[in-house]
Amino acid sequence: MLTRRILLTGTAAAIATAGQAVAGPPPATPSGLAGSAGPAGAARPAGAARRSPARRPVELRFPRPTGPFPVGTTELHLVDAGRDDPFVPGRPRELMISIWYPAARRTESAPYLPPLTAQVYAEGAAIALQQPVDAVDWAGARVHAGLSAPVSRSWGRRPVVLFSPGFGVPRGLASIMVAELASRGYVVVSVDHTYEAAAVEFPGGRVAVQTLPPEPYAHLARATRVADVQLVLDALRQLAQGRNPDADERRLPKGLGDVLDLTRIGAYGHSAGGITSADVMLVDRRVKAGIDLDGTLGYGYPNPADCPVVARGLDRPFLLFGAGGTGPNGGPQTHRTDPSWGLFWDNSTGWKRDLNVPNGQHYTFIDHQAVLPWFQRHFTVPPELIANSIGTVDPVRILRTLNTYVPAFFDQHLRGRPGTWRDSPRHPDVRFIA
Repeated sequence: MLTRRILLTGTAAAIATAGQAVAGPPPATPSGLAGSAGPAGAARPAGAARRSPARRPVELRFPRPTGPFPVGTTELHLVDAGRDDPFVPGRPRELMISIWYPAARRTESAPYLPPLTAQVYAEGAAIALQQPVDAVDWAGARVHAGLSAPVSRSWGRRPVVLFSPGFGVPRGLASIMVAELASRGYVVVSVDHTYEAAAVEFPGGRVAVQTLPPEPYAHLARATRVADVQLVLDALRQLAQGRNPDADERRLPKGLGDVLDLTRIGAYGHSAGGITSADVMLVDRRVKAGIDLDGTLGYGYPNPADCPVVARGLDRPFLLFGAGGTGPNGGPQTHRTDPSWGLFWDNSTGWKRDLNVPNGQHYTFIDHQAVLPWFQRHFTVPPELIANSIGTVDPVRILRTLNTYVPAFFDQHLRGRPGTWRDSPRHPDVRFIA
C-alpha cells in the first residue's frame, strides 16, 4: 500500500523464508491482517507463530457471487524479456496473474491463495491476529470459482477489467469483488507485483518474496506497476490473437481469448493499486475507465501538484472511493480533504464521482471486510486491528453496497448502461461527496 497506511503482509515470514533483509516502510498503524508485524526484522511477539495442537483451524467462508454466471479462473506466468527487474537487477521482470471469467459450468473450486503464498501470509496474519500460525486454514481456503472451468460464450465478447492490489498484498486477497465482477459477465485480470507483494508463487514452487530497494522508491514502484499493467495488456492482446502468452506454455481454458473485448477495458485497484489505475490511464488509452479505492494519488510527491496524473487529470471516467479514517489527520479521504485527490478532481475533465464510507477503514474495500468479522465468531480479534482495518461499518451491508457500486460503474462506462449516482436508503453506509 503506497499511502499513509502501509501493509507489510507476511514480511516476517518472507524474511524467515528467504534468509535475507527486506527493507520496507513500517505501517503507520496496525492496519491490515499483517499490519502489526512492524518493520522488517522486528522481533516476533512471543508465541505469535506457535502451533495449536488442540484447536481445529478456522475454515474461511466467502460470500457467493450474485451474478448469473458460474465463475472460472486460471493463472498465467508472464515474462517481460526486454525489461530488467527494477527490484532485483539482472533478472527479467516476471509476473503472475489470474484471469477470472464467466464459466459454462461449475468445476472444482480453486485455492484462495497458492500453497506457498498461503504459508507466507499465515505467518504475518498470525502476528496481527495474535493467534497461533495454524489458527486459520489459509492453505485450504477455496474461492467461488472453478479451476480452469470451461469458458461461457453465451454473451459473445466481454469487457475486461484489470485489478491491481495494494502494497504488499497478494492478488488473491480481493477475490470477493473479482469473482463478483466475473459472475456479472466481465473478464477480470488480477496482478501480483513481484518483489513488492509479500510473496509471489511461480510454477514449480519458486517463491519471490518482498525485496524492496532502499528508500525512497515511490517513483520506481509507481513506474514499475504501470509497466506491469501494460505487460498484462500486451499479453491479453496475444491471447485474443490466439496465442498463449504463458511463459511455461501451460494449457489455458479453451476459447478464453475469444471472449476478450479489448475495446472495452477498465481498471480498478485498492490503495497503491488505485494509484496504479489512475497512472496507467494517463499513459495508456487502452484503459477506458478506472476506480481508485482509497489510494492517495500524491504518494511520493511532497507537492501533489508535481505528480503527473494529479497535475494533468484524466479525460475518461474515474471513480474515487474513499474511507472515513484514511484522509489527512485521520479524517475522511475525499477530494475535499486530500490535496492530491482535490487537484486531480479539478484537473480531470472526464466523468467523475467521489464516494466515501464514513464508518469504514482502508481494508473495507477488500476481503478483510468479510474475513475479520468471520474470525470474530471463532476467536478474539484484537480490537485495534478491527478499528484500523475495517472500522465499524456493517460488514454484510457494505459488501452488498460494494457489489452494487463497483459493477455499476463498469456497467455504465464499459457497457453503456447509465446508472443513478446519488445517496440511497438502500446503501446508507456510503456518502456521495460529489
